Amino acid sequence: MNAVVPFSAALRERCSTSAHSTSECDGFMTDLLNGTGSRDDYIALIAQQWFIYEALETAGERMRHDPVASVFLSDKLTRLPALEADLAFLLGSDWRGQINPLPTTQAYVSRIRRVAATWPGGFVAHHYTRYLGDLSGGPFIGRLMQRRFGFDTNGIGFFLFGDIADPRAFKNVYREQLDAVPWDDDEKARVIDEVLVAYRFNTELFADLARAKAAQVA
Repeated sequence: MNAVVPFSAALRERCSTSAHSTSECDGFMTDLLNGTGSRDDYIALIAQQWFIYEALETAGERMRHDPVASVFLSDKLTRLPALEADLAFLLGSDWRGQINPLPTTQAYVSRIRRVAATWPGGFVAHHYTRYLGDLSGGPFIGRLMQRRFGFDTNGIGFFLFGDIADPRAFKNVYREQLDAVPWDDDEKARVIDEVLVAYRFNTELFADLARAKAAQVA
């Protein structure tokens, strides 16, 4: 008899090894991580994250009463206040008037709002994609940006999870919660497909950021 593969493992195998590696290899992020990206590139990235997390965390508030989605909500993950503090540091108190969503960001935000309005599993798919990705790679990116641009903790708050003492343990609990959801196989497959959609939006966002940068130089 074949062993039953836990949902979290199936999700990780299907999505993380292919879609996530593709997004990480995007030129915009590669430049930012290897030192050829500029401070303005970093600011542009953080600005787009604000729009995404505003949609995700607003949706999260609506999901607090859902019996399945609410299990994954934790104030320790909340990113919006940190993003707003980062933008105030990077752009000044009038930062809201200086940022606009790129086309991919607009489509990504619309997708989050649409699925979260009617489909808890879809919300969990986007929640999983963003926050477990943040916990996995965020601290490393934050340290790089800190050294590269001379930041202290101001400007990299988005990547800091001061309320989570052990990110690995936190992610393990999250995956145990995924394994415990009462979804049938069809719903699990649908959720995995939505995670792939979220990864695709992330990849396309990096391409959008690269195009916007090229347009400014031209």
